[in-house]
Amino acid sequence: MDADRQNQEELFGSRAGRADGESFRPLADRVRPVTLDDVRGQDHLVGPDGPLRGFLARGRLPSMIFWGPPGSGKTTLAEICANLLDFRFESLSAVDAGVRDVRRVLDLAAHSRGGDERRTLLFIDEIHRFNKAQQDSLLHAIEQGIVVLVGATTENPSFEVNAALMSRMQVYTLRPLDDDDIEAVVRRALESDPQIARMQAVVDDWDFLIAFSGGDARKALNAVEAALAVAQDADPPVHLSRELLAGVLQKKLPVYDRKGEAHYDTISAFIKSLRGSDPDAALFWLARMLEGGEDPKFIARRMVIFASEDVGNADPYAITLAVSVFQAVELIGLPEARINLGQGVTYLASCPKSNASYRAINEAQRFASAHQDEPVPMHLRNAPTKFMKKSGYGKGYRYPHDHPGHFVEERYFPEAVEAVFYRPTGEGREKFIRERLSELWKERWL
Repeated sequence: MDADRQNQEELFGSRAGRADGESFRPLADRVRPVTLDDVRGQDHLVGPDGPLRGFLARGRLPSMIFWGPPGSGKTTLAEICANLLDFRFESLSAVDAGVRDVRRVLDLAAHSRGGDERRTLLFIDEIHRFNKAQQDSLLHAIEQGIVVLVGATTENPSFEVNAALMSRMQVYTLRPLDDDDIEAVVRRALESDPQIARMQAVVDDWDFLIAFSGGDARKALNAVEAALAVAQDADPPVHLSRELLAGVLQKKLPVYDRKGEAHYDTISAFIKSLRGSDPDAALFWLARMLEGGEDPKFIARRMVIFASEDVGNADPYAITLAVSVFQAVELIGLPEARINLGQGVTYLASCPKSNASYRAINEAQRFASAHQDEPVPMHLRNAPTKFMKKSGYGKGYRYPHDHPGHFVEERYFPEAVEAVFYRPTGEGREKFIRERLSELWKERWL
């Protein structure tokens, strides 16, 4: 056998091995964590106070659904639970399994439990793809304890899994892996996998690899494996450069640098496009950031700030939408969260603009800083005790709701102080606010 052939079979496994039934195992499968301590990014589930660690410590495991993005560790956690509790591990994919396949596994589980008392953990990947009849076929087995069912889904189980099955299972949300988690997973693979370690692989461009992975550990490991397959003839150490990764993955090299000047320039262009009411340009910069691997939560946070700073009361709904977009991004993650971001961007860019409230708080803070010593007027003070009431606290305060229009002209500033900070514009809803305030506070608004 020539050297090239030998190297290839060492990296990927020989044909003879596959002929004997030993299928090739991808890198992501070879380095799959086997203990909870090896799992990255899911400390809320497997950390010291995590529910999974607690279940395993007590030797009991409920039926549950793992809901999370691809490559976040759903299958891995199921296998770890089965191994640590010495359960039989049976796996089905809802993509190609039917009721007959489910019944076969359930019959096997019932039979095996009657023989050696080992329980069975049935793992169903993409469980949301099962129809109602297929999901209903699992109910009896869960209730009778024939199996512990662990379902995995990338879709919201509240919408995709029927209520009867949901009521019998706990739902645990897995999070996309962050940059540090992805890097740790890849480093562990490069150092621990015998087939890879001999190549002494070094990742030269972590930003590119992490951006490509999008929080998916499997995707990152597959990219590394593909690059090493191309570079298998290179002498150690093998450098996984940006050019090598981009060529193998057929992924255009992004100019965007999440940690460099382009990061700040691009977010600046994005905000200015929103402020300038150009939804198309704003979408362009949004897409550029997403393609460059920017953290979507960073973008969403800036949109929440923008909603108050640049839209304000011209459209009070803008802040509600922006916060909802941030929550959706945090809950869903990429790639689907780009849809939420796109909706938020087009709305914020298109709605009327006002920075009046932003300017008002800036002026108020400067003014308040210069008048810190002014006492609170007695009629505005609270009087929770009889002594304070006798001392004049709250005396003379007029309750606005007792007056026509729920308003009474009152002095709310300290005695020697008065100023105008908020000057509503004539844009959107703020036009009505300006009209109301100018009617209520005629002297101040002269």
